[in-house]
Parts: sequence; C-alpha cells; structure tokens
Amino acid sequence: MKNASLVEINKLTQKQKIVLYFFIYAFLGWLLETIYCIVTLGVFNKRGFLYGPICPIYGFGAIILILCLKNIKTNTIGKFFIGMIAFTIFEYIVSLLLEKLFGLRWWDYTNEPLNFQGRISLSFSIAWGIVGVIFVEKIHPFVKSKIEKITFLWSKKRFRVIICILVCIILMDLIFSVIKYIQ
Repeated sequence: MKNASLVEINKLTQKQKIVLYFFIYAFLGWLLETIYCIVTLGVFNKRGFLYGPICPIYGFGAIILILCLKNIKTNTIGKFFIGMIAFTIFEYIVSLLLEKLFGLRWWDYTNEPLNFQGRISLSFSIAWGIVGVIFVEKIHPFVKSKIEKITFLWSKKRFRVIICILVCIILMDLIFSVIKYIQ
C-alpha cells in the first residue's frame, strides 16, 4: 500500500508531462534543424525563431501528434498519413502566422517541386510523415518511458520547479525574440 501511494504522489499530471514533452521535442527539433543545416549547407546556421536552442514548432508539432494519435489505433501507414497531414497543415499555418506577425519567412520551399506558396511541399510532407512514424513508434515511447522512470525517482515538487524554470526561460526568450523581430 505504501509503494502505491508513493507512485501516485510522484506521478506527474498529464499537463506537466505535456509541458516536459514540449521542451524535450522542441530541443530535439532544434538539433534536427541544426544537423540538417550542417549536412546540407556545410556550416552551422542558427535555426528557429528564438534565441535559445529550441524550435517551438517541433514541440507543438509533437504534442499535436501525441494528442492526435492518443486514441487512434492504426497501422504504420495510417500513422504516416496522420503525421504527414497534421505536420503539413501545422507547418502551413505557422508559416502564415509568422509572416503576418513579423513579415519574415523562416523557411521557403519555392524551389522544391510540388510546393504550395513556398510554405509546404510534397517532399517535406513525405518527410514529416516518415518523421511522424519514427516519432510515434520509436522516439516518443522511449522518451515517455524515461520520463516515467525519472518521475518515480524525483519528487513532484522538483518537477514543478523544473517546469517553472523552463517556462520562465522560454517566456523571456520569446519576449526578447519578439522585440528583436518587431524593431
């Protein structure tokens, strides 16, 4: 009985887990973008909207995919199409919003075949579908299991402090980044 109550006490709420997932996947997205630039351009190129090593579009995209597939039982092909469609729609909307808000484009697929307004392209949509499958079948289960193990070892209070610190850091980064782009 004592062990069951300890597990329940240390168990994070779903909202706290979502916040942690956001930060983990936003950082991993930044790494992916950075590696992609190094491979394709041959140099380090600061990626993303924020100053820090985080690309929120990947954090939000991962959360959208987690929530979209939470109650859907499908095969790998179904996951591919759900990931492809969800990420493509999300990428298009974010591109529009960033351009409307700041008058800048963070990516441009104009030179890609079968693109739409340079905001999305078939080749990247297919890539998002593949990334979505790998994410849902490999990456997220691994990260989720690690979070569950750490949750058991660390106190809920420690996680609250970590989450508050991360949220404060990203809010400060967001404020400074917005100021930079609106000047």
